[in-house]
Amino acid sequence: MSSPSRSTPLSPRTEPAAVRTDSAEPNALGYPQDLHRGVGSFASFAAGFSFVSILTTVFQLFGLGFSFGGAAFFWAWPVVFVGQLMVALNFAQLAAWWPISGAIFQWSSRLAGSVVGWFTGWTMIIGQILTVAVAAVAVQAVLPAIWSGFQIVGGPTADSAPLSATGAQNAVVLGIIMLAITTAVNIVSVKLMARVTSVGVTIEIVGVVVLVAALFLLPERSASVVFTPEGRAPGGSYLWVWLASALMAAYVMVGFDSAGELSEETHAPRRTTPKTIIRALTVSGLGGALLIVAALVAAPSLSDGSLVSGGLAGVVESRLGGVLGRLLLCCVAVAVFACTLAVQTSGSRMVYSMARERALPFSAFLARVSPRTGTPIATSVVVGVAAAIALAVNSGNSALFTALSSLCIAMLYLAYLGVTVPLLVRRLQGWTRDKEAGVDEDGRPLFSMGRWAIPVNVVAVVFQVLMVINLAWPRAAIYDLTGHSWWLQWSALLFITATLLVGGAYYAATHRRHSALRLVPTTAAIPLVEAA
Repeated sequence: MSSPSRSTPLSPRTEPAAVRTDSAEPNALGYPQDLHRGVGSFASFAAGFSFVSILTTVFQLFGLGFSFGGAAFFWAWPVVFVGQLMVALNFAQLAAWWPISGAIFQWSSRLAGSVVGWFTGWTMIIGQILTVAVAAVAVQAVLPAIWSGFQIVGGPTADSAPLSATGAQNAVVLGIIMLAITTAVNIVSVKLMARVTSVGVTIEIVGVVVLVAALFLLPERSASVVFTPEGRAPGGSYLWVWLASALMAAYVMVGFDSAGELSEETHAPRRTTPKTIIRALTVSGLGGALLIVAALVAAPSLSDGSLVSGGLAGVVESRLGGVLGRLLLCCVAVAVFACTLAVQTSGSRMVYSMARERALPFSAFLARVSPRTGTPIATSVVVGVAAAIALAVNSGNSALFTALSSLCIAMLYLAYLGVTVPLLVRRLQGWTRDKEAGVDEDGRPLFSMGRWAIPVNVVAVVFQVLMVINLAWPRAAIYDLTGHSWWLQWSALLFITATLLVGGAYYAATHRRHSALRLVPTTAAIPLVEAA
């Protein structure tokens, strides 16, 4: 088994502008080719699309968004899409410059130094683990609707609604079973993971097309309903409830960067990854918008509470019913599996990337890559087990879906800021000009935004800051459905603070034990941490 590499920093001026072979790419960036390359163009797109997974997340959180803003909550979708597209364009450019596993950690380290890079990576790891847990429990919104026997807790007659006590408990059981399967797939090989994800994405895209078409053919009202707040929660200013409804869109449109996490396992990554990052978000944005409108058009009622309790699964079951409805719900179940697999893969590569730089506890163990499978087995297991623990400690919590969803996405947005803010600083300093002139594996110019780079970067940062505030805002309706526990209502801020404090304590302890800790200048390619 390979040992963690100790790379020599490369400046942007000396780093090769083009790399002609896949095997040479990691070496050019300071790493040996330990991970096996088994990810093609479609599989790279599938990794990002599966993480977003509109069937998984729209089914899971449609009721949440509608419960706050009514039909007009739809307009949060294009707003979040445009904001995240600004982020994705910046990430696409970084993926062309530095196609390395653990992308968010690596990009932040190169742009801002080892301290910012470490905290960005640490935040991303915690956020990804929670996201894996949330993706896994999404099966509760689908499987019991396909067959009542999937409602294990309380039996087939028990309330299977995700926000009910028995539904939340059953979600944990189904989620842990899901995590066991995805962990096994991740361990076997990256090629198997890529094939499973690609098949899942193909089924998901077909399912979205068929579902949208079927619902539009069974209208109860016109699409103009999105211009009304029909179905919204009563009372209060509409702006505030609309902002709360935006949490649904914010949760869905993340993870497009996971194509970057697989860069070291992707063929011709400088050429492929930037395109697949943009494509994954764009296809998801268009498909999700059509899916939301189709559901609002076809829903039997917008005012009887069924859309809040049953969500999109209830619309499919009531309007399509029988064979077609269950077949489409099976497509959703496949999408949930592919989403969980993609998120876990992305998280495991982030842990591996940091461990390879000895930046985590037990790094020598976590940085090992199986020479037979070409996968970091230990990190896949660690992420899977940690996600299962996150589910187990929340068993019976009726706010499991809403609280964990908002919390994990707030963590991811914070980690994204650890990249976009230093990138903006470097752009303003002119530091990125040398990178703009690079070429990909075919000798063609790298992806670039040209003169639009700074404006796009500014919009991305402003949008992310506003969304972090919106996501972490202590809403009782998100974090404490009982309304009796102040610490649950403030759990997002408390958890984020605790995460940073724990990370800071570890980093400080590591710094004291290792007087040789290197803080490589930000003009270097690898500003990394030495840790136990």
